[in-house]
Amino acid sequence: MMLRLRVSFPDRPGALGQVARVLGTLGADILQVTVLERETGRAVDDFVVSWPGSPDVAAVADRLSAVPGIRVEGVWPTREVPGAAPDYDLIRHVASDPSRAFVTLVDAVPELVGAEWAVALSAEGEGLLHRSWQAPEALEDGGIAGVKLADLALLRPAALSSGSHQLMSIPVPDAGMHLVLARTQGPSFHRAEVDRASRVVEIVSIIAGA
Repeated sequence: MMLRLRVSFPDRPGALGQVARVLGTLGADILQVTVLERETGRAVDDFVVSWPGSPDVAAVADRLSAVPGIRVEGVWPTREVPGAAPDYDLIRHVASDPSRAFVTLVDAVPELVGAEWAVALSAEGEGLLHRSWQAPEALEDGGIAGVKLADLALLRPAALSSGSHQLMSIPVPDAGMHLVLARTQGPSFHRAEVDRASRVVEIVSIIAGA
C-alpha cells in the first residue's frame, strides 16, 4: 500500500533523518520526498512511502508525533507514481489536442496535487461544465461539499476547507470557468500545491488560446 505523509519538523541538520529512521522502523520504504515549505525555522515535507500490507494510519501518525518537534499534518492513501512527471504528461496531451485542453486538464490535474477529483464550473454560474471520473455527478444544493458556487468563484487561486472536504479553487478567465479540486482524506491543500496547479492551468490556457 502506498501512503502520502505530510510532516512538519524543525529545519535543522538531522531532523529529516529522524523522520526517515522512524518510518524505517515502521517498515516503510520511502519512495519520494517533496519539499513544500522551509521558513520560520520549520520544514514541511510530503513523503510518498510504500508498506507491505495495510498499515495502521493512526499508529504511523502517533509514532512520528512522539518524536520531539515532529508534527504529522496528514496521512492518506495515494496513487502517485514516484519519479513520474504528471505535469509534463498533462501538457503533452493538451498540446497534442488543444481543442480538448480544458477537458484534459480537469481529467488529469487531480494527480498533480493528490486530489481525488476535479470539476470545471462556469464562471457565469451556469453550473457544471466538466468533471473528472471520480467527481460527483451533480452539485449538492448548488454547491460542492456545502460550499456555494459563489464562494468557490474566487478571484485568485486559494484553498478552502468544508467539513471532510479540502477544496482548491482556481479561476480560469480565458475559459470562462473555475477549476475546483477536492480530496476527502489528508490535510488542506498547501500553498505549494495551489501554486503548482495554478502554473499548469496558466500553461494550458496559453496552449488552448494559441
